[in-house]
Amino acid sequence: MTKQRPKKMTDQIKQAIDNSGLTRYRIAQDTGIDESALAKFYNGHRGLSLGNLNLLFAYLKLRIVSDLKPAKKGK
Repeated sequence: MTKQRPKKMTDQIKQAIDNSGLTRYRIAQDTGIDESALAKFYNGHRGLSLGNLNLLFAYLKLRIVSDLKPAKKGK
């Protein structure tokens, strides 16, 4: 049995945009992110800067959750 791969972060962000019920135009207007930059990100043609990702995460009330376990000391 193979382990299921987690969805890419970009796919999760796109899903959050879709689930928000808002248009990408509205999100761009409210966050100040350039509409064409958001469209190119959404369509997989380019990434967003960390600053724009921060704006988008704050606007959509997203947070990153990691399930990494801390390394044990002495190993």
